[in-house]
Amino acid sequence: MITILDYGLGNVRAFLNVYKRLDIEARAVSDPAQLRAGERLILPGVGAFDHAMDLLDASGMRDRVEQLVHEEGCPVLGVCVGMQMLADGSDEGRRAGLGWVPGRVRSLGGRNHSAPMPLPHMGWNDVTPVPGVGLFDGMDDLRFYFLHSFYYEPAQAEHVLGTVEYGGDFACAVGNGLVFGVQFHPEKSHHWGSRMLQNFAEQPLC
Repeated sequence: MITILDYGLGNVRAFLNVYKRLDIEARAVSDPAQLRAGERLILPGVGAFDHAMDLLDASGMRDRVEQLVHEEGCPVLGVCVGMQMLADGSDEGRRAGLGWVPGRVRSLGGRNHSAPMPLPHMGWNDVTPVPGVGLFDGMDDLRFYFLHSFYYEPAQAEHVLGTVEYGGDFACAVGNGLVFGVQFHPEKSHHWGSRMLQNFAEQPLC
């Protein structure tokens, strides 16, 4: 079962539609009492880092999600700002992140480029995966849709699962145990995104 965390921010309906087409059972949950062990969780997110953290706390789901991930061993996938929330914090705001994948979120505009890069980074890009990553199993080419102005800088190279080039390479997929994050939008990425979401639902991930 896939459970999409509906805390008031993110493309919840788009994820449900993808899983419906894949004939994989999925649901959206906004009540922490309905979160159960044995499920795979998706943490979506769009917009500003602090706002996303505020909404997650206000939803009352944070403690239960942390229990499921760290005590019950439920895999979780953060998407876009949901991925950034996995970090220790963000240069965009003042809130602490979840800290599940050590690192910090940085501004793309603060990187050293040979030429200025338009922001936000928007559109389709090829992703280079680390070999053997379950999220990308069976995928010969990876092309995903991006829309963001901040990027994840993991504290440890071993947590990088995939990179993208936009004025230089940076991590666009991260993982730490059963915690995963992707900066791109798989729910908007046609068959590439559908296959990745299917892998998250079905593949052994550790």
